[in-house]
Amino acid sequence: MYCCGNTPLRFRLRHSQTSSTPWKPLFSSNPPLSSAQILAFPSSIYKPSFSSTHHLLISASATKSHSNDKFGEEHDGNSNEIAAKGSGTTARGRRLLRIREEKRKREFDRLHNYPAWAKVLEDACKNDEELRSVLGDSIGNPELMKQRVEERVRKTGRDFRKSKMGSVLAFKVSFRDFNPVDSYIWFELYGSPSDRDVDLLGSVIQSWYAMGRLGAFNSSNLQLANAAMVQNPLYDADKGFKVMPSSFHDISDVEFQDNWGRVWVDLGTSDFFAIDVLLNCLTLLSSEYLGIQQVVFGGRRMGDWEEGMTSPDYGYKYFKI
Repeated sequence: MYCCGNTPLRFRLRHSQTSSTPWKPLFSSNPPLSSAQILAFPSSIYKPSFSSTHHLLISASATKSHSNDKFGEEHDGNSNEIAAKGSGTTARGRRLLRIREEKRKREFDRLHNYPAWAKVLEDACKNDEELRSVLGDSIGNPELMKQRVEERVRKTGRDFRKSKMGSVLAFKVSFRDFNPVDSYIWFELYGSPSDRDVDLLGSVIQSWYAMGRLGAFNSSNLQLANAAMVQNPLYDADKGFKVMPSSFHDISDVEFQDNWGRVWVDLGTSDFFAIDVLLNCLTLLSSEYLGIQQVVFGGRRMGDWEEGMTSPDYGYKYFKI
């Protein structure tokens, strides 16, 4: 009889009768009996040892269990190795997977939650270079696109083809205890000025001061202000020469903090119509080039202006007069 492959199973028989005759095995070195031959023996003669059989079964079971555990360990090791090779769980793989997921989510949101008006603007940008320059890098971000369009409409009106970059709204003018020989003139812009905006406004103030310094704002010599231009007018140079001169005395640099700018002035003996001239210049500057919300004559502090704060890191800029 064979068990677990080709290993022969040999039984040890126990003699059931007590006798002085020494016990002899029914079979020894002969070939193992078949199952039919073993069954042919009477039960009283052939009784296999229970302890031996039990030991054999336990040994066979232990051998099989050990084989299964070893096979399971090898199988688990191979599975883990295959999973590590094919799962793509490296840092680069996880990063690429996250990027793909975010891109897929943005595409889903764009298709299902994207505003219709934003899609219309995107399509219009394909054939409109001016609109494309207005939106810039805001394409794909509806909220930022809305801000860019509102800013453009505020500056140029609803006609995007206009070349001017100022404001279509008139700025407000107010006076707060204005002293012409010792006061600030404040300018509130729509946003923090760029370097170009600082140069524009500073150049206007510098030109205005240069004219005032040379006596341009002298109401005592306005010979041609009310003259009829139908015929060639006459100008009395001697009269103009004898008029008491009037000129600006002093001015500070033009300073900026965030969206506020200011300049200190001492108009000296210049007449007040110098202010009219300045406002005429600022009106055109605001509508064509640089949007201005309001101009305030006088006052010591406007907005969030902080005295002594001259660091460019906090939004401070200036134009040297």
